[in-house]
Amino acid sequence: MRILGLDPGLAILGFGIIDVEGNRYKLVDYGIINTEPGVDFPKRLKILYDDLQFLIDRYSPDMVSMEELFFYKNITTAIKVAQARGVQVLCCENNNLPLYEFTPLQVKQSLTGYGRAEKTQVQAMVKSLLNMSEMPKPDDAADALALALCLSFAGKFKDEYLMR
Repeated sequence: MRILGLDPGLAILGFGIIDVEGNRYKLVDYGIINTEPGVDFPKRLKILYDDLQFLIDRYSPDMVSMEELFFYKNITTAIKVAQARGVQVLCCENNNLPLYEFTPLQVKQSLTGYGRAEKTQVQAMVKSLLNMSEMPKPDDAADALALALCLSFAGKFKDEYLMR
């Protein structure tokens, strides 16, 4: 089973793709999709959609794990990030990909056993579970890999995946 993890954003969309077979995890790819602040907002949304579509076409994931939107102090930033996240959700939906959402607390709890774990602790678990030679960077890509692993641990997908 192939899982695509997404750490949604407007300027930076983190992605991580893993294969899961039983209790074995294999890193497929990870990275970020950037949009530049000087580019018109609608064009930035299109870049996010098109680049995410490219990843879906290239890697054919079975399901997607995405971070739930959390509270921002700056309402303008929150609205733009929410719109970018909506475009990412739409892309997954247009590809008939089951989408599961997790809070940062759930991801930390799932990977480290402690919901208030430090980012470096989560990254260390990602590195270990995926047998990586170094900590995944940048943070957005590491978070996306953690989201993919979280879904694999959650067991939410088992019944749905077996019904295919």
